[in-house]
Amino acid sequence: MAGKRKIHGGAFKAQVALAAHKGDRTVNELAGHYGVHATLIHAWKKQLITGAAGIFEGPAKAASADAEARQAELFEQIGRLKMELEWMKKKVAPFG
Repeated sequence: MAGKRKIHGGAFKAQVALAAHKGDRTVNELAGHYGVHATLIHAWKKQLITGAAGIFEGPAKAASADAEARQAELFEQIGRLKMELEWMKKKVAPFG
């Protein structure tokens, strides 16, 4: 059985992905230098390229996404409370 897996931090992944994106050394050379598998380097480089736009979108975009999620949660809660209220009205009606 192999040893424990290494857990790499975000800073290390970014450093390796930037080195791969630079292109001055091959992926195999980077894999040997940093001690990670070439497949990981390809995956990290792909994540860097696809996620780079999110860095420049700013906190307003993230805040609006959080607000939309919170709004959806509140609408769900309102719907659930309305259903409970209607159920209670039906159950209380014979006594009133």
